[in-house]
Amino acid sequence: MRLKAWLGCMLLFVGLATAGPAEAAPPNIVIIYADDLGYADLGCYGSPTIRTPHLDQMAAEGLRFTDFYSGAEVCTPSRTALLTGRYALRSGMAGARRVLFPNSSGGLPPEEVTLAESLKSVGYATAHVGKWHLGIHEGSRPQDQGFDDSYGLPYSNDMDARPGLPRGATGSPSPPADGWNVALMHNGEVIERPADQTMLTRRYTEHAIKFIRQNKATPFFLYFAHTFPHVPLFASPEFKGKSRAGIYGDTVEELDWSVGEVLNTLRTEGLAENTLVVFSSDNGPHKEGGNDPAFFSSTGPHRGFKRSLTDGGIRVPGVVRWPGVVKP
Repeated sequence: MRLKAWLGCMLLFVGLATAGPAEAAPPNIVIIYADDLGYADLGCYGSPTIRTPHLDQMAAEGLRFTDFYSGAEVCTPSRTALLTGRYALRSGMAGARRVLFPNSSGGLPPEEVTLAESLKSVGYATAHVGKWHLGIHEGSRPQDQGFDDSYGLPYSNDMDARPGLPRGATGSPSPPADGWNVALMHNGEVIERPADQTMLTRRYTEHAIKFIRQNKATPFFLYFAHTFPHVPLFASPEFKGKSRAGIYGDTVEELDWSVGEVLNTLRTEGLAENTLVVFSSDNGPHKEGGNDPAFFSSTGPHRGFKRSLTDGGIRVPGVVRWPGVVKP
């Protein structure tokens, strides 16, 4: 199935939520968004080394897109397109290397209408969990863009290195594994700095599950934007060194575990039949793997990687599950 059909489906889902019959329960919506995941980095897309049983099951029970494209080849404009349904250029969130940094003055304009704002206006509880990367200034933060609750990092995990650390030949920070200074935040308040990146996926998952359980009696929209497999790569002790694809595979297998926890929560809370779950990635993988054990990412048969407009940079996994509505 192609992206054009998918955009039509998303409009239909929002329409169901806003204009359905009074007796029909509005569907819950969960969007799980990986960061820099390659097209062929999941078992259901052909990976021979990375185990993703939960996503494979989700694909078997739902719909696996084979021609699914992100809105851009890098983080910020891709997320803009996802949440607004508009080309990022229209809101000034695209262009040459248009990625927001901690010292960037811009952000998602307040006048842009997001999925969260649209759904909140018809009674949905809304939450953002994970990476934001659409601005840290007033008007562009999650709480300014329709989210009741926000928990995660304000931007990419390789930004905001601790002061005084050495920099590489390109001028980019190249600190040790514990050198990153990015903050973990909850509703605009710093709760840990630097964030323990080995525990990010687990803590994100716990917060997402808490939100689902707290709002199971009302329709909800959960935007769950994972930090990984964006570099630097970290995995919890339960997953580190366990995959056959190096630390990259470890992070993807932990991400798959997280998806399984969310799906299992929906089942145990009796919400699975009335919840649309979408899984995808913001763009293609960071770089070609080669012989580096940290980068066993794969774009499959597609040419190019992140920052490229060839298929390797923008053609991404796309899996949708909604029992009884989306035909397997």
